[in-house]
Parts: sequence; C-alpha cells; structure tokens
Amino acid sequence: MVIPRGTLLNTATIAVGALIGWAVGQRIPISYRDVVMDGLGLVVIGIGLKMFLEAKHIFIVAGAIALGGILGQLLGIQTGIENFAHWAEGVFHGQNAGHFTEAIVTTSILFCVGPVTLLGCLQDAIENKIDLLAIKSTLDGLAAIFFAATLGPGVLVTAGVVLVFQSILTFSARPLQPLAKDPELLSEVTGVGGVMMMAIGMSSLLKIVALPTANYLPALFLAPLAVVLIRKWPRHSR
Repeated sequence: MVIPRGTLLNTATIAVGALIGWAVGQRIPISYRDVVMDGLGLVVIGIGLKMFLEAKHIFIVAGAIALGGILGQLLGIQTGIENFAHWAEGVFHGQNAGHFTEAIVTTSILFCVGPVTLLGCLQDAIENKIDLLAIKSTLDGLAAIFFAATLGPGVLVTAGVVLVFQSILTFSARPLQPLAKDPELLSEVTGVGGVMMMAIGMSSLLKIVALPTANYLPALFLAPLAVVLIRKWPRHSR
C-alpha cells in the first residue's frame, strides 16, 4: 500500500503554519490584518494570472469555467462548503467566525489547485520521491502563517482538506499518470486553476466582487475532458 509521505508532510506544515498564524494574528490589530489580506489578494491574483496565461486554448478554459460553474451550482458545492464552515465554527467556538468560509475556500483552492500538487503526488506514488511536495510543503506552510493570521483557524481545517485530496491523488496515481505526462492537458487544467485563483483574490481577499468560487471546481475536470474530446472529433468526422 502506498503511504502518501509527501502529503503527510504537506498536511503537517500547513497545520503548524496555521497554528502559528492563528496565535500571532490574535495579537495583531485588525487594521494591520486588513493590510496583509489586501496584499495577499494582489499576490494571489498575480499567481492566478500567470497560471491562466499557461493555457494553450482560452476557449477551452472559458467553456470549462462556464459549464463547471453551472454544474457546481446544481451540485451545491459552495453551499455545502459554507454549511461545513458553519459546523467548523462551532468546533472553534466561533472564533473569527466571519472569515471561516473564506479561509477554507481560499486556502483549500490555493493549496490544492495547480500542477505541482498533481505532479508531486504522482512522483510520491510512482517514484517514491517527495521532492516536489517537500518544496510545496515549505511554501504552503509559510502561506498558512499569513492566511491564518488574517483569516483565523479556518486555515487549520484546510490541512484536513489537503490530506484527503492529495491522498486521493496519490492513491489514483496510475490512472492520472497520462494527465501529468500530457503538456496540453496539464496546461488547460493550470489555466482553469488560474481563473479560480484570480476569483479568490478578487472575492475572498480583496472583496471586489462576491463570487461562489467553489462552484467552479468541476471545471478542473471538464477542461482536460474537452481536450480529449476535441482530439477525437476529427476521427469521427471522417
């Protein structure tokens, strides 16, 4: 049985970072926390734009986001996460309750969406190496400090989300291997992830618009599916 060593390390660094940030954040005035949150919002938008520009076919990203949003709305993904966040608030006795949903949605997508997550989990499962996830763990741990300082203990809950999500990727390494080895498929997934990153920056962090970001998660699966279908289309049209 594969032991997701890289994921366990990643989970631990996020949890430790979240605890540090939560402890420190309670001693920081709200005005300073707001300044940090705005800065993080700008950085997340920048990361998202960089990821979006890696997409090879913009129309695939656009279609995946549109259809993914509709599917996410039908499935009630955002509502489900909000209900889970309300439950988690009770566990933490309502501390920083106003930011619980933002914390979980923002950091879950930030830590789980991106090519490094997929490639790192596959490397861990197939090559028994955690090099990529070790780098990701360091970056995620540092980011968790800042996010927990501004958004509160909801970031700690994200450590559990990362544990479950990345463990699934690791255990599903064989079926997912073709995706990791196909630059075109990976680029479209990265592009969709970039759009979601920008949505997080504008809605959860900068509060420019209100967006149900989690509802767009199905787009991550629809983008590579669209590439596969487009590749097969000429064969059927002959």
